[in-house]
Amino acid sequence: MFTANTQVRVRYAETDQMGYVYYGNYAMYFEVARVEALRQIGYSYRNMEENGVMMPVLEHYSRYFKPGKYDELLTIKVEIQKMPSVKVRFDYSIYNEAEELIHQGHTILTFIKKESHRPCRPPQDLVDLLEAYF
Repeated sequence: MFTANTQVRVRYAETDQMGYVYYGNYAMYFEVARVEALRQIGYSYRNMEENGVMMPVLEHYSRYFKPGKYDELLTIKVEIQKMPSVKVRFDYSIYNEAEELIHQGHTILTFIKKESHRPCRPPQDLVDLLEAYF
């Protein structure tokens, strides 16, 4: 299983009138965490796209336990529990500064060819990097 942690500080623009993270911003936090998780093992989304493969989101699930608050440093734990095939699932757990679980969720993405938008296998260089974790 692959696991990585990323931190984000809640900016004022990401909060609602109560000073809580606006619910729609958790999707953005998921994206930041998954891109940074792959970067930590030496893989670049940008290079993948330049090489003709994209990863659109097919499914997004979120469950809210406590609010994230303005100026908090949140830790986002990302897991890939299964080797990617045509699809890959990322699981997320978000913790506040007190190390309390405030949010959980997952996304399922698919690999597609940029030119045709047809599903494809994951890039071999990504598979090679992830194999060490499984």
